[in-house]
This record gives sequence, structure tokens and C-alpha cells, in this order.
Amino acid sequence: MALPVVAIIGRPNVGKSTLVNRLCQSREAIVHDEPGVTRDRTYQDGFWRDRDFKVVDTGGLVFDDDSEFLPEIREQANLALEEAVVAVVIVDGQQGVTAADESIAEFLRTHSCKTLVAVNKCESPEQGLAMAAEFWKLGLGEPHPISAIHGVGTGDLLDQVITLFPSKDLDEDNDAPIQLAIIGRPNVGKSSLLNSICGETRAIVSPVRGTTRDTIDTRIVRDGKQWKLLDTAGIRRRRSVNYGPEFFGINRSFKAIERSDVCVLVIDALDGVTEQDQRLAGRIEQQGRACLIVVNKWDAIEKDSHTMNAMEKEIRSKLYFLDWAEMLFTSAITGQRVEGIFALAILAVEQNRRRISTSVVNEVLSEALRWRSPPTSRGGRQGRLYYGTQVAINPPSFTLFVNDPKLFGETYRRYIERQLREGIGFDGTPLKLFWRGKQQRDAQKDLDRQHKEPSK
Repeated sequence: MALPVVAIIGRPNVGKSTLVNRLCQSREAIVHDEPGVTRDRTYQDGFWRDRDFKVVDTGGLVFDDDSEFLPEIREQANLALEEAVVAVVIVDGQQGVTAADESIAEFLRTHSCKTLVAVNKCESPEQGLAMAAEFWKLGLGEPHPISAIHGVGTGDLLDQVITLFPSKDLDEDNDAPIQLAIIGRPNVGKSSLLNSICGETRAIVSPVRGTTRDTIDTRIVRDGKQWKLLDTAGIRRRRSVNYGPEFFGINRSFKAIERSDVCVLVIDALDGVTEQDQRLAGRIEQQGRACLIVVNKWDAIEKDSHTMNAMEKEIRSKLYFLDWAEMLFTSAITGQRVEGIFALAILAVEQNRRRISTSVVNEVLSEALRWRSPPTSRGGRQGRLYYGTQVAINPPSFTLFVNDPKLFGETYRRYIERQLREGIGFDGTPLKLFWRGKQQRDAQKDLDRQHKEPSK
């Protein structure tokens, strides 16, 4: 059984995202003193008393204006209400009932989910009751005075919310989902890709840069596995970004890379690899995340039997530091090869979490040494590689014990990594190699010996 969903609904600038952050004890929803900051519906995890639930934040509803994004925001709110168990309508207690609030009340009466009214900006409990009383006229039931920014009344509101949930399913599957982050520059088709995967308009798609501002979390099931898809804001060069909603959205994108299990780096087939794509790829590798390269808008390319191979070769030449990542050519518009993302992503995650025994590691290293001996310095000192062992996963990390790390140049280090990949695998994940010299090894042995000896 899926977690119950609580939809936060209201007109612009009444404090919806502030309340979401308060209910979920987070700072994930972007809060900024500007109408229209939240556009897509965004999800966070909530917990109160003994109940887990999902909170979905929606954009500010406006019904008498069809200017940019407003019809799409209304559609996103519609979709949120269709899956919600409870809708919490946020109104501004200091402004009183407005025509926009009355339009939202009429809109909610066309939906079947249960409704609660939260009267925000009621910092004083005594005055709050008087301010809230005016909102009885909306006909949506008892108004609850709260202050989202200070937390006044939010506990009482949650007490009411969880009474409207269905009974708890004791057999609910608690397996942690695989977190897949969709990363890329603006307008490469990230939101279109998310919508194609979900089979619904999960995120607003527009040629206008910066349409997606929040990181949008979506849970789905594929082949019996739970997935959490993280659609992120398009990431531009830092000097092109002003402080404000886009700045916060890009920071959310970087955090999405950090908390993901696997990143899907989306490249525009029409533009090819840009300098910003290279920066994003470098960040994914730096964070040690499994990765899949998705070349989107493949339907817009004129091609013959050689086009795909030629483009893959060109892309890999520019993203050479992701030469371990699988590549998939897709069209989010037509759905071509979109489902293939999951098979490649799960393989990349498995390799990122893979652990290899020390004996197998050293078999591969011995074979590598037979094919190519370590380099010799100008002074006649030759590098010696004694043995190696895996020390971590996410990403797979190996410590290689040598006589002197300075004797092993970058070319030979890349050779050893290539031999580990050819001998063991690790497609779809970066590797980390730590080269430790004799002095470091002796110091570690002394430290280990001190821990083993009983204190006197």
C-alpha cells in the first residue's frame, strides 16, 4: 500500500512551501518572496505520531489569468488532488477571504479528497481564532489558525490530517527505493523524460529556461523494484545565475547528485556535448555516483546506419572521464528506448555497490604486472606494487600498497584502473584508487599493533 498523500493547495504567496518545510522538518521546498516560485508539484516525506505520509507542494493557483505557466500549474494541482487523501488549503489570515480563495474553494468542491483549511500568518493564538473565523464562509469546514514560519498550530493541524488517513497496512513494503537523479543543462529534455517514464504530465515542459526550479521526487515501480526519480533544475554556469529561485534550485540539483544512487546525465543530441555538460559529468564522477549517459531528442536527428556510432564516438571523446558509463539514445517525445534506462541503471547501481575479495583483486593485479611492469625513475628506482585490497563501496575503492607512490605516474595508474575494469567489470561506476607507500604502510601496521596490544 502506498503512503497517503497530503496536497498543499492555495493561491500564490500564502506560505505553502513554508508550511511544507515545517510539516516535513526540512528546507527542501524553495521559499522566496516572489509569486510563482513553485511550479511543478514536488514531494517530501512527512511523519507525525505513528504515521508516515507524503506531502505534495503545488504552485499558486490563479483562475482568472492564463499567462505563462499558470494553466500548467493548475493542471499540476489537479494531478496532485487526484492522488491525495487530504487537501490542506492555505489562506492568508492577515488579508482575509479573497476572491481567489473563493475560486479555489469552488475548484476543490469538484474533487473527492477530504479538505482542511489552514489559516496562515496567525502568530497570536488569541487573535488567530478571530482571524480564522472569517474563513468559515468558504464552506470547507473548520478553519485552523497556524503560523507556518513559527510552527504555531501546525501540530494540531497534523493531528487532524492523520485522522483522515486510511487504516495502516502492517504489511507495507519498507524497502528503500533506488534514487535516480535526472541531471543536465536547461532544455535538454529532463522533464519530458520524467513525464515519458511516468506516463503522465509529472513536470511542466516548456522551452522557457528555468521552468523546473525544485527537485521533483517521484516514486514508481519497475520490474518489482522501487525507484525514486529526482528531476532537477537545469544547471547553468554559475556566473549566469542570479541569487534567487534559480540559485536555490541549482543547489537542490547538486544535492540530488549527492543523495542519488545513480545519475542519468541527459545530453541534447542536437547540441552535442557542451562545456557545461563536461562540468556536470565531472561533478558526478567526483561524487562517486553510478552514471548513465542519455542522449535525448534522437528523433530530431537525420541519421543513417553510421550516425549512432559516429555520435557516440564524438560524445565519448569529450566525456572521456565517463568512459565507463553506458550510453543510450532516446526520445522523450516518442518514448523510444526510454524504458531501457532502468535496466542499465540497475546494473550501474549493482556495480557501484559491488565488493570484490582481496584474492581476486590480487589475481588481476598480478596479471597486469606480467603484461606491463611498473615504470622506472631516472635514478634507476623501479616501482613495486605489492598487493591491493578493496576498502569501500559507493564507489568501489581500492588501496594499492607500493614502495613509493611517486614512482607511479598518471599513465600507469590509468593502466591499472583499466586492468581492474577489464578483469572484474565495474561498468557504470567510477573507481577510486589510493596508492600507499612503504612508510604509510609501516605507520598503519604500528597503529594496528597498538590497537591489538592490551593496555598496561
